[in-house]
Amino acid sequence: MSKITAAITAVGGYVPDFVLTNKILETMVDTNDEWITTRTGIKERRILKEEGKGTSFLAIKAAEDLIQKSNLDPKEIDLVIVCTATPDMKAASTAAYTATQIGAVNAFSYDLEAACSSFLFGMSTAAAYIEAGRYKKILLIGADKNSSFINYKDRATCIIFGDGGGAVLFEPNNENLGLQDEILRSNGVGREFLQATYGGSAYPINENTFKEGKHYVFQDGKTVFKNAVFNMADVTVRIMERNNLKNDDIQWLAAHQANKRIIDATANRIELEESKVMMNIEKYGNTTSATLPLLLSNYESQLKKGDNIIFAAFGGGFTWGSIYFKWAYNS
Repeated sequence: MSKITAAITAVGGYVPDFVLTNKILETMVDTNDEWITTRTGIKERRILKEEGKGTSFLAIKAAEDLIQKSNLDPKEIDLVIVCTATPDMKAASTAAYTATQIGAVNAFSYDLEAACSSFLFGMSTAAAYIEAGRYKKILLIGADKNSSFINYKDRATCIIFGDGGGAVLFEPNNENLGLQDEILRSNGVGREFLQATYGGSAYPINENTFKEGKHYVFQDGKTVFKNAVFNMADVTVRIMERNNLKNDDIQWLAAHQANKRIIDATANRIELEESKVMMNIEKYGNTTSATLPLLLSNYESQLKKGDNIIFAAFGGGFTWGSIYFKWAYNS
């Protein structure tokens, strides 16, 4: 009997209509298009502007795109995981609401949060359920409404983040396609350098903290950049070495879209040519949990059955990791 592996069999994506360009940001904060592009690679990002719509809206739209394209019956979904750093509410599950709204009435659901590594860690979780034979169809969604905790007077953060959602369906595979290996890590000493502090249990929001803007995200850019470059590149090299992979064996690098210089550093470390590096940061910025599934949604038509993909991510916490994956279908 062949080993069951966990493969992605469908993808979907969604980004809001409103485009926040670098030119518009020039009118909001002390910055300019050249400065942003040179340091981040970002030209524009999408923002969810509609009142009362949160991360669940993005997750639902991405899931509906997947369902429509793959003709999936939502009633067949066993589990819905929403990876997000910006849940709709502190207590009520964003995943539970998402599952109900898309008609996944036979699924259980939960949120998974590991900052920008959330979707990567979610891939590991979904694959483990599939490999164990416990569930057959798992909908894994990465979605974030980052604009909900961004201070648009802080040029260190407002230029980076955008809103979006992406979804993938995990199913069993008997051809040894899908998730092959993973190296996942975390280190809490990095917590102070990238965080949305106030609003959590240790730092509840009060009138004073709200007036001081402490509910917005904070980032020590230099420290985060340094750690991201080292750790993302290091773990990517390690997973390739552990699986005896050379750069010629890799068809694609799907790296978290936080900063083009970080992505380039990871690609250069494994000597991978630019044509093999998935990139959409110029259009969407950093969509946190959504960057990896949005890459798959954007590049789906170019992916071939058997393609070797290296996923890599780095996020607050610190959290980071890499996954070696074999693509399971032709579009």
